[in-house]
Amino acid sequence: MSRNRLERGGRSGCQKPSFTFLCLLGLVALLILSEPQAGLARSQTGPPAPKKVTAKLSREKKYVLDWLGQKEQLEYFGRISDRIWSYAELGLQEFKSSQLLADTLEQAGFRVERGLAGLPTCFVATYGQGPPVIGFLGEFDALPMLSQKGRVPRKDPVVEGAPGHGCGHNTMGTAAVAAAIATKQAMEKFGLKGTIKVFGSPAEEILASRPYMVRAGLFQDVAAVIDNHSSSDFGTAYGISGNAVISVIFTFKGKTAHSAGAPWAGRSALDAVELMNVATNYLREHLNPAHRLHYVILEGGQAPNVVPDRASVWYYVRNTDDQLESMYERVVNCARAAALASGTELAEIRVLSATHQFHGNKALAELIQKNIELVGLPAWEKEEEEFTMALQQEVKAEEKGLAKEVSRLREPRDTFIGGGSTDVGEVTLVVPTATVRFPASVPGAIGHHWSTVASVYGSIAWKGLNAGAKAMALTALDLLTRPEELKKVRAEFEEYMKTHSYKSFLPPEATPPLELNQALMEKWRKLLEAHEIKD
Repeated sequence: MSRNRLERGGRSGCQKPSFTFLCLLGLVALLILSEPQAGLARSQTGPPAPKKVTAKLSREKKYVLDWLGQKEQLEYFGRISDRIWSYAELGLQEFKSSQLLADTLEQAGFRVERGLAGLPTCFVATYGQGPPVIGFLGEFDALPMLSQKGRVPRKDPVVEGAPGHGCGHNTMGTAAVAAAIATKQAMEKFGLKGTIKVFGSPAEEILASRPYMVRAGLFQDVAAVIDNHSSSDFGTAYGISGNAVISVIFTFKGKTAHSAGAPWAGRSALDAVELMNVATNYLREHLNPAHRLHYVILEGGQAPNVVPDRASVWYYVRNTDDQLESMYERVVNCARAAALASGTELAEIRVLSATHQFHGNKALAELIQKNIELVGLPAWEKEEEEFTMALQQEVKAEEKGLAKEVSRLREPRDTFIGGGSTDVGEVTLVVPTATVRFPASVPGAIGHHWSTVASVYGSIAWKGLNAGAKAMALTALDLLTRPEELKKVRAEFEEYMKTHSYKSFLPPEATPPLELNQALMEKWRKLLEAHEIKD
């Protein structure tokens, strides 16, 4: 039917529309009315749609979602995250970051203990009394050499060579605090029994807090722990992952001499370090591909014309829980051989920290996954997507924008592939633990790299940590109000521990390496202070 014929019929009223035409017209109208709403629901929350979810929520959960969903709370905790991002404090030097988080909890009515387990920046904040005790883990340390301006999609340091938050820990300590305060609000309003604790955990990047916190008994009375980590997706996982690790410094002593006039009179400690590194690099040939071994030379002399009488090298030895100690012994033998070959003394083997693989509790992860699906993804704005695409293009990642759907529950891999480590692993063998990964970073951003520093600042990070806090708080409420869920979590853990009994890898004489980043942070602190976000 031509356009003119339709117009003539419409004006004169001489022709009636056919039944088929009316059906088509009705279908088009239905699509026009319904599609924008469906599209909006997907972009704001991902599946399932908000209206269906809200109807099934308990009053406690609805309260927490409403409270954390307020613009005021989003901005309040977002600004805390950005302030920690601007401090960019290295492990065990996070004095401002730790204080900001601890003070925030104290002002919200928590009892805060500071400087625990021999760690000046460690704190535990507590609200409530009696069982069950539910813990939140939070981290806040930065990484060296990664300074970068926020929301700038190209390398552009704030202070060239200074530290930066290349793993998103600024969002993680903040998410734990936000979740805990939201849970406290619901406990007060509805008279819920139990206790919640926030474990402010320094120096995760050097794996130097949780083994000492566990040794100090800080987790003794805790029924379950909800961990969190900044990510580009929104999900969780269970099972064994990552590598166990021993962090250790080898120090050699030799004799000084004139490097040209009488080199035969000296014994070079630097030679010992280099020989050890050669030996361990040959050792790599005989390691499983999933195992890891890497190092940095901390000191190697002060002038080329003086044979160095002192040198040291810092190693990370990574393996599975059951093979870590035997691999470590082989590395120690490389150090002993290097001392013998160079005529020097292996003066000290100092274990800084040692931690287990991560053992995620399945029942807790399944509970977290349900709450992640309840919360859904944030609504991303046009400028956030534009920044994301620009960054993805810069780092040559797939240009797909921000996450559009929550991730499925991640099951253990069939084949162990190794990888990084986290000292949260230590906690997983004394308390059932699982991790909320929340979308505070750009997909394709590289870990421990300027691109992550650029990502975990501003509105994307604010929305991501807010979503993570919601999932954590909802899970805590489940554990507090639904004893059958906590019973499943504990039963699985107790059965698992029959074949995975806990033994610390820390030597009895090991102490936290409080001085490790002190000089480095002092070098950068004053320069970074000029760029700090004050409130």
